[in-house]
Amino acid sequence: MSREIIAILRGVKPDEVVAICETILEAGIDRIEVPLNSPQPFDSIGLIAEAFGDRALIGAGTVLTPEDAQRVKEVGGALVVSPDTNPAVIKKTKELGMQSFPGVMTPTDCFAALRAGADGLKFFPGNLVGPAGLKAMRAVIPAEVPAYAVGGAGPDNFAEWAAAGATGFGIGSAIYKAGCSVAEVRAKADAIVASYDKALA
Repeated sequence: MSREIIAILRGVKPDEVVAICETILEAGIDRIEVPLNSPQPFDSIGLIAEAFGDRALIGAGTVLTPEDAQRVKEVGGALVVSPDTNPAVIKKTKELGMQSFPGVMTPTDCFAALRAGADGLKFFPGNLVGPAGLKAMRAVIPAEVPAYAVGGAGPDNFAEWAAAGATGFGIGSAIYKAGCSVAEVRAKADAIVASYDKALA
């Protein structure tokens, strides 16, 4: 079962990223992003793309420029996630054959992203949009467009978000915080998966 969850490993370091990624994959989450404001992010992305790229969607978050998207591709990444809607980043990402999930918060953002070629939408910050906001926007966003809630979405409200039209979630600190051990990450990932499966069954 492929779960629509992106694990966000903000703050992860290259010397720990492979073990952490491996335990997340074992828990049943196969989409992983390393935000570019992490230590040596391209090194981390390259390591996990090499190790797991054949069975996971690996890429970068907090991608702000086309040049950053190019570097993600060069190290083996296949996913570009941004906090904003930048048509230049989206277009470059698609030119390079990667998946694009830009950050949106308004209908204007949503349609600008889709016109630029985005594969899906990252509703961020989710706690500001809220399930009610997403539900209202879902009335006009094409049904086939993936909608990920990021920031403010978690095990306690997966079902509410899903009922509002969310098809997936980006999960950061609820899975990984800088300094977490592999065992801690596995326990958190198992809990996220169990909650997701229950809410979206």
